[in-house]
Amino acid sequence: MPGPMGGPRRGPGAKPQIERAKNFKGTTKKLINNYLSKYKVALIIVFIFAIGSTIFTIVGPKILGNATTEIFNGLISKLSGGDGIDFGKIAQILLTLLGLYILSALFSFIQGFTMTGVSQKITYKLRNDIATKINKLPMNYFDKKTNGEVLSIVTNDIDTLSMNLNQSITQIITAICTLIGILVMMLSISWQMTLISLIVLPISVLIVKQIAGKSQKYFKKQQDYLGHVNGQVEEIYSGLNVVKVFNGEKKAEKEFKKANDELYRSGWKSQFLSGLMHPLMNFIGNISYAGIAVAGGYLAIKGTITVGNIQSFIQYNKQFTQPISQIAQISGMLQAMIAAAERIFEFLEEPEEQETSKGEINTSELKGNVQFKNVQFGYNPEKIVINNFSADVKQGQKIAIVGPTGAGKTTMVKLLMRFYDVNSGEILIDGHNIKDFKRGELRKMFGMVLQDTWLFGGTVKDNIKYGKEDASDDEVIQAAKAAHVHHFIKTLPKGYNSILNEESSNVSAGQKQLLTIARVILTNPKILILDEATSSIDTRTEIRIQKAMDNLMKGRTSFIIAHRLSTIKNADLILVINHGDIVEQGTHDELLAQNGFYADLYNSQFEEVEE
Repeated sequence: MPGPMGGPRRGPGAKPQIERAKNFKGTTKKLINNYLSKYKVALIIVFIFAIGSTIFTIVGPKILGNATTEIFNGLISKLSGGDGIDFGKIAQILLTLLGLYILSALFSFIQGFTMTGVSQKITYKLRNDIATKINKLPMNYFDKKTNGEVLSIVTNDIDTLSMNLNQSITQIITAICTLIGILVMMLSISWQMTLISLIVLPISVLIVKQIAGKSQKYFKKQQDYLGHVNGQVEEIYSGLNVVKVFNGEKKAEKEFKKANDELYRSGWKSQFLSGLMHPLMNFIGNISYAGIAVAGGYLAIKGTITVGNIQSFIQYNKQFTQPISQIAQISGMLQAMIAAAERIFEFLEEPEEQETSKGEINTSELKGNVQFKNVQFGYNPEKIVINNFSADVKQGQKIAIVGPTGAGKTTMVKLLMRFYDVNSGEILIDGHNIKDFKRGELRKMFGMVLQDTWLFGGTVKDNIKYGKEDASDDEVIQAAKAAHVHHFIKTLPKGYNSILNEESSNVSAGQKQLLTIARVILTNPKILILDEATSSIDTRTEIRIQKAMDNLMKGRTSFIIAHRLSTIKNADLILVINHGDIVEQGTHDELLAQNGFYADLYNSQFEEVEE
């Protein structure tokens, strides 16, 4: 039967699949030195109070045994004509016991409160460190990792570390103290009865190992076939139309039955074997209790042990296996915690973007002249994407970059924004190498509209103001009007104060793109980058927005990446890129007259439309 996360529900004998750290010792040392060491006093308090709480709990059964002995002796005395049960003494014993349990609870509360504070402070710092680190990482790191992998570190790994850190430290202290304490108390009562209890331990361990070993392979098989069954169901239902069209129902049923039968067999065996654990352990425990009862009775007859101590010993014996299983559980928690910490530290130790700024460059005085000099670049050094690219762009010019998919168009923009640095050559803005700018200052000069819109779950106004937080409401409205999105915003329930993703579920892809264009208009940049900016907009809207963008681009250097060549007819210069090189450049009319690569691209688009 599936567990909460879709895996098989494990029986009591199943060993969880524990992820192990590659460098347990090294990661543990980092965790202690970099984070835990800052809370030494708090951890000492946790240690002391955890021990205190455990000791008070352990002493309880021995004192309760004294009360039992007192009652037994009182009854014997009564039968012999004596004074009978001394209720005053029993009350005193019970009050002492109550006091100890209250102290134990208080100590446990203090150590739990302190440890929770430590773990949450460490979690808080780690989240801050990761948030800071993300902004310092180069873009090529995110090319190697999926968004899910990065999110998993921020969420799953941090939560695993926090939860296990909070539980494992206190539990391992209390488990060890409990184990030692119970063993000492048992030996103080009777070494003979303690020996009987200890003989049972290796037998229990052997049985657990044997059953868990056999059941584990069936649990693994169950997990594998559960994946097959789930995969088949998803595949069949997602392609149900195809299955029906080709009359594949019987084949699908046959394949599903085969996987389901195997899942049934492995699930039955795994659950049955793990289900044997509890009755077998009970059987061994009962034999142990019987042995202890016989030995206790014999020792009581000889007068070497009291009835109350026998009761205390049986309680201790029941508790004896708990810390052992707890330590086994904690070892798994520690492995998971250190594995999570290892991934977190690997992320935090990733090389950061190197700042190459040689000094302050006043970007407000720059005009927007851009020069590419023999630029060469490859995401992988063995595979060069841009080969010896050179171009001279004057301020205020509208430059279109065109070419087939994979030619290197978007890569040029990424280099210009310094998301990546060139392998060789240089890019200059008004004569300054872009490597001499601070990245933040350099990027202030640019306004960028991408093919993929990015809006966060705030108000429409906040989304438009994202690049200029101090903008007035009037400036926001003017930017929206320039982007031809003001009328649409006014139709929303709360206008500019409408929350995106809540009150604007009817916002189309084109309208979202217009909002991102309004955001760029508001920042009033010196250089514009439009990467397929109108790809999500219908033809009628495109015509309106093209006029607005033409007005916006006046006096600004603009780079336009477009697949639809009809949108860049009025560009001052068109750079035609193929395989990382400029193969042609000129105006639209000049390039068509050349009847070369650009003309082929342009004509092929119209042929596709006609077809």
